Order: sequence, then C-alpha cells, then structure tokens
Amino acid sequence: MADLRMRGFGAIPPVIKNLVIINVLVWLAELTFGDQLINLFALQYYKSPDFRVWQLITHMFLHGSWGHIIMNMFVLWMFGTTLEEVWGSKRFLVFYMICGLGAAIIQLGALAVEMNILMDKFSAGQMAEAEFAARARSIYGWGAVGASGAINGVMVGFAYLFPNAPLFIFPLPVPVKAKYVVIGYFLLDLFGGINPRYGDNVAHFAHVGGAIVGLILVMTMNKTNRRTFY
Repeated sequence: MADLRMRGFGAIPPVIKNLVIINVLVWLAELTFGDQLINLFALQYYKSPDFRVWQLITHMFLHGSWGHIIMNMFVLWMFGTTLEEVWGSKRFLVFYMICGLGAAIIQLGALAVEMNILMDKFSAGQMAEAEFAARARSIYGWGAVGASGAINGVMVGFAYLFPNAPLFIFPLPVPVKAKYVVIGYFLLDLFGGINPRYGDNVAHFAHVGGAIVGLILVMTMNKTNRRTFY
C-alpha cells in the first residue's frame, strides 16, 4: 500500500492524467462559451425540455468554478492513483464512468421523488401556490455539473480496499483512517440531501449515488476477483 501511494506521487497514471486534461480543457471552454455550453451539457431534470441523454455523461466534465475543478481533480489524483495502479487503466476508467453515470441517475431519481412530494403537499393544501411554483422552478431549472459523483465512487473504492490507510484531514492534527473519512463524508451528503438547504448549489444525492454505486462495484469486483471489468 505504502509503495503504491509513493509511486502515485511520483507519476500520474494515464487515465487520471487524461481525465484531468479533459476536465481542464472543458473548463476553459466553459469560460469561453459560458451558459450556452453549460445549458447543453449540464445534467438537467429529466422532465425539463432542456434534458438530453448525453448529459448523463457530459455533466461529469463540467465544473462551476476554479475551486470546484481544482478540488475535484486533487481528490481524483489523491484516491484514484492507487486504484488505477492496482486495477489497471481500463478497469479504473470503466469504474469511474459507471460511478458517474450512477450518480446522475440517482440524483435524477431523488429530484423526481422530491417533485412528487411537492405535488402531494400542494394538492393536499399543505403548501402555498407561490412556494410550490418556486420550488418546482428550482427543480426544472436545475442543472448539475462536476465530477464529484464519480469521484465519490473512487473514494469509496479506495476506502474499501485500503480501509486503514491514514489520511491527514485539515485542520485535524492526527491522521484519520480512510474508512472513517469516507463514511463521515457520505453521512454529511446523505443528511444534506434529506434536509436540503435551497441555494447551497450542491447535488448531494449525486455524491451519495456515486458512493453507493462505487461500493457495489468494488464489492462485486473484489468478490469475483477478476482483473477485467469491461
């Protein structure tokens, strides 16, 4: 484990390197073309007239800010390097893409459930029309960007294979085991999804979905003990 992590710091494996390059290039395209590109490729609610099937994949390569892309790419490198070296590039890439796709599907499902709850409350007279309209507009006008869903799957994959790997989390003065970091982050996202703060601009259930899909995949891969998964 220690040797793998040290090699990861010395050289970036090819899939992670290319993912970083693609994400940076797309971010530069976002700065150039702005909302026109984002509206076409960000993940829209599936009942929105702006929804397109390809958004299930393309949203993973868009980001909302410099801080967003830098953090995502850093975490991808930090946790993904070891996984790509252990699994190989093809297997890692398929794992990453399936986690991102699963994250998108679960996020859309969560929005559908939320919309049904809102409609039930409105029909029962438990919600004013203005509040219902505002919440419905936020869902239909919602758009998700970022690799966080896929990266949450990568984090879970790492924690499953190396649960006791020590991680330094600022500002804690002592290392924390990977399994506790990932579980804690998952619970925070789950709480944020169940108790949404409108306006926080975080697709919590995409994070949760990526983590769940990542866990299912890594458990399946570990059980079958196959070197290929594609």
